[in-house]
Amino acid sequence: MPTKKIVSLLPAATEIICALGLEKNLVGRSHECDFPASVKELPICTEANFPDGLSSADIDIKVKEILADALSVYTVKREQIKALSPDVVITQAQCEVCAVSLKDVEEALENYLDKQAQIISLQPNSLDDIFEDIVTVANALNVPAAGAELLESLQERVDIIKHKLKFIDSKPTVACIEWLEPVMISGNWVPGLVNIAGGTPVLAQDGKHSPYIEWDEILQQDPEIIVVMPCGFSIERTMREINLLLDRPGFASLKAVKSDRFYIVDGNQYFNRPGPRIVDSIEILAEIIRPKQFIFGYEGEGWIKFSL
Repeated sequence: MPTKKIVSLLPAATEIICALGLEKNLVGRSHECDFPASVKELPICTEANFPDGLSSADIDIKVKEILADALSVYTVKREQIKALSPDVVITQAQCEVCAVSLKDVEEALENYLDKQAQIISLQPNSLDDIFEDIVTVANALNVPAAGAELLESLQERVDIIKHKLKFIDSKPTVACIEWLEPVMISGNWVPGLVNIAGGTPVLAQDGKHSPYIEWDEILQQDPEIIVVMPCGFSIERTMREINLLLDRPGFASLKAVKSDRFYIVDGNQYFNRPGPRIVDSIEILAEIIRPKQFIFGYEGEGWIKFSL
């Protein structure tokens, strides 16, 4: 049995580790790791360098200020990590805003731990990359068979959706909004998830970083479906600032709004986490985009319809 002690500084990595049956090997986590709920008992090894409770606009301004000063958005608690004496530390190089970066971890731990820890860095930009990361983590933690089994089960769920939509030609346009102020459209893996779920993503490309856009671009595209999924926000947290969209000029005249196809999803628990529950995210989109074909049971918990 593998006995490596693991510190995960990334919620998606924590979920991968637990899905591989290695939760018992986890000795530390990031301040954002909260699934499964049992990991909340683990020591916290990171903290954010900005206060809680900021608005979307203020978060954006604060993060940009921190990065402009060549500082880090998060702090690595190296004394805590040293005390835990991990064999493996997992972090990411995908986004400096979303979680602790590889650079932060390397700088914090270089020549500091009492033993050499293996640092694994994940950098997914697409669904295929997420699946490859699962294999990478499984191999690094000496459980390749568990990795293959997990990957097969996830792929089967994706294939069920693909098969059911195989002969559908008409794919409604879908705008996925990743930030409220300023407006950002979900890129990276999200356009690919929309495609699988039977929609046509607009204003972002699969595998490319999420772009900031002007509101006029939304009005010009006039998507048939709008899905709001702010990074790090629950449905409740998004609802507190939903007026940032509702009050924009022309909002009520959008096709998606007039046809009652405006939705809010739990971005924090699903769409923003490139781990095993990314397939849950595809199923959520399938329920939203293709309600006649799919009912997986996420409505109310993973997504809601927001009607004016």
